[in-house]
Amino acid sequence: MTRKVAHITLQAVSPLKVGSNASDLIQDSPIQRDFNALPMILGTSIAGVLRKDFKAEKVNDIFGDDNGSKVIFSNALLLDENDKVSEELLLEKSRFLKLFDNLPIREHTAITEKGVAKEHGKFDEEVVYRGTRFKFSIELIENDKESFEEILSLLSSTSFRLGGGSTKGFGKFKIIEIKTDEFDLESYENYSSSLNHLLSKTHKIESVNSSNYIKYSLKIKPDDFFMFGSGFGDSDADMTPVYEQTIDYDKKDLTDKMILIPASSLKGAIAHRTTYHYNLKKERYIGNSDAKESIKEIFGEAKDSKKEIDGSKGKVIFSDCFLVDNNESKIFDHVSIDRFTGGAIDGALFQEKTIAQKDELEIEILLHKDVVGTEKEAFESALTDITTGMLALGGMTTKGHGVFIGSWSKSDGK
Repeated sequence: MTRKVAHITLQAVSPLKVGSNASDLIQDSPIQRDFNALPMILGTSIAGVLRKDFKAEKVNDIFGDDNGSKVIFSNALLLDENDKVSEELLLEKSRFLKLFDNLPIREHTAITEKGVAKEHGKFDEEVVYRGTRFKFSIELIENDKESFEEILSLLSSTSFRLGGGSTKGFGKFKIIEIKTDEFDLESYENYSSSLNHLLSKTHKIESVNSSNYIKYSLKIKPDDFFMFGSGFGDSDADMTPVYEQTIDYDKKDLTDKMILIPASSLKGAIAHRTTYHYNLKKERYIGNSDAKESIKEIFGEAKDSKKEIDGSKGKVIFSDCFLVDNNESKIFDHVSIDRFTGGAIDGALFQEKTIAQKDELEIEILLHKDVVGTEKEAFESALTDITTGMLALGGMTTKGHGVFIGSWSKSDGK
């Protein structure tokens, strides 16, 4: 009997949320960390994702049912600046590894079924930097080349995501390198399980369009100003756009701050407009008791134990969008108005900083092929509204911000 072994190096194309199911005094949802307090991805998480997409007729045979699994996954450990993983306890971290002590925090607000903020519903999530690299191993304990190749190909699928919040932009990866080897029983006794051990063969990496999803490409340019708010201010303004740094392994450092367009913001706007078009096509208007029914099959539904709602993931996957900050911004001064007198409220002067640059944004959205008919038509109508300026994105849209012009296209994944 032979064993097939692969070492996979992958890089986060979007920030990663691998929750630890714990909370501390600083974050509501800190990430999973290893014994060196470095970000990690559990092997069980990787196995679960690949099992779900593996061909049904052999999934129990390879991934196990009652008789145990024939494939073994290691935990995915963080790569340092020398492309090595830390498999022993570090007495002192390098400057590069210390960058992961303080990670980006995403601010969120829970929304009610009426589309407004829930009382005491503010929470945050710790995420791993975009650009972070991990390495893990896969071992198949029988000589099944076809199954081994399929597992590796699933890693390059356009729909492959790891961690939580995959429909909201988190957990998208690209494969940097796959090294493989094959061992018989005698040679396997001398095989080192270390991820830093070099395997002999290089596996060719080919990007694979997921056969289960339609890929939409949204290419848009801002008509004027836009702002996806951070909820914080700086020395220039009381309200600022959201920025986030990423990891650069070539520079062995963090990049300069980049403008972030969170996928969660895009998902919320498109979900609301898709629901509008769906109700319009179904002739469900305000007086209709069914008008409030949204298309939860596409966008999912939050779990609510009080209302006995189990929750669902949804069938659309969004990705965060990052833009290089060209320092092209515009600050607007505002005064809050007393709605009774129509005069300015004393001490209520505030400023907002908007993005003024005209760079094109390219946003990738994956829609499951199970979504058909009126639901799919409504979704595509929402995309058209964005590209024609009918659906503004971001904050301060009632003041004219967030209007975009462009086009969208799709590929069916064949």
